[in-house]
Amino acid sequence: MGAYILRRLLLIIPTLIAIITVNFFIVQVAPGGPIDQMVANMSGINSNMVMERISGQGQMEIGESLDSSGPDSGGGTAGESGGGASGGSVYRGARGLDPEVIAEIEKRFGFDKPLHLRYFDMLRRYAVLDFGESLFRGRTVVGLIIDRLPVSISLGLWSTLIIYMLSIPLGIRKAVRNGSRFDVWSSSAIIIGNAIPTFLFAIVLIIFFAGGSYLDWFPLRGLVSDNFGELSLLGKAADYFHHLALPILAMVIGGFATLTMLTKNSFLDEVNKQYVMTARAKGCTEKRILRSHVFRNAMLLIIAGFPSAFISMFFTGSLLIEVIFSLEGLGLLGFEATMQRDYPVMFGTLYMFTLLGLLLNLVSDLTYTIVDPRIDFESRSM
Repeated sequence: MGAYILRRLLLIIPTLIAIITVNFFIVQVAPGGPIDQMVANMSGINSNMVMERISGQGQMEIGESLDSSGPDSGGGTAGESGGGASGGSVYRGARGLDPEVIAEIEKRFGFDKPLHLRYFDMLRRYAVLDFGESLFRGRTVVGLIIDRLPVSISLGLWSTLIIYMLSIPLGIRKAVRNGSRFDVWSSSAIIIGNAIPTFLFAIVLIIFFAGGSYLDWFPLRGLVSDNFGELSLLGKAADYFHHLALPILAMVIGGFATLTMLTKNSFLDEVNKQYVMTARAKGCTEKRILRSHVFRNAMLLIIAGFPSAFISMFFTGSLLIEVIFSLEGLGLLGFEATMQRDYPVMFGTLYMFTLLGLLLNLVSDLTYTIVDPRIDFESRSM
């Protein structure tokens, strides 16, 4: 097993490089890069004033010269970033600006370098987890990710755990009592829950329980209260879960239906197989058959879907929840970076998402051996 784990860990390296490479070169042909947006914001500013700001104050971020016209402030160098129209092309937003201004902006953002140099510089720095600085936020990408991690970990971890803790027992019970009244009414409730979008549940919860129109039991903003540091250990835990109650409830209601039905169908498929009939003929009780035979085989399919489910909940699945409940997590950070063409943040979050997903896939494979010891990855070739 040790050799298998080592091979899988080594395989992560070329996989990461391949994913980052494909996305890097796709970005090169995408229109509306960061230079385009910056130049478009600057099109109404006098070119001489811009040049004085850029060349006369080397330590000053470019975004600070655009406070009156741009939505964001701050800036930084980004050797790993690709511009959709960089490298000497003519920007549509450049009309009315001197070419020297455009060239200076490209130099400050690192887009004056050839494409292959930017690519290899990106790989070199990503090898040591150096993701550069955000183009528009004036902070390092690592700092932004660290600041947003508590929200994403909280939403992804707790919602995924609760969903699995509810869905697996419920799915097993529905499979055991297939066709009963309990199975019918629970299936009806699951179908209704699956048909309503998660963000709509969130809005309903806000209206009823967060000061919308009825009760004001739960806060509507942030992960913790402003006086969190002054609370006792028990008070901090209560405050933390008080803020997370509604977001997690909305994600659980919208996410447990699929896993419940998957668990039920997986168990029903195993129950109808020949080895179960043989065990019954030998006099085994239903509980022993379910625990010793059916559970192991049925759970393999559930475990296989855990990495993708966790990644979905951890990042993309919580985007609308973060927006509705004013929680600044990695999902919202990645979305904002995409809309702003903030390539260092885009590639940095993509790198972290991919790395975490590959590691979770390895954990999923190792969990197979815990559920069913008969599985031996060591004897299989890569």
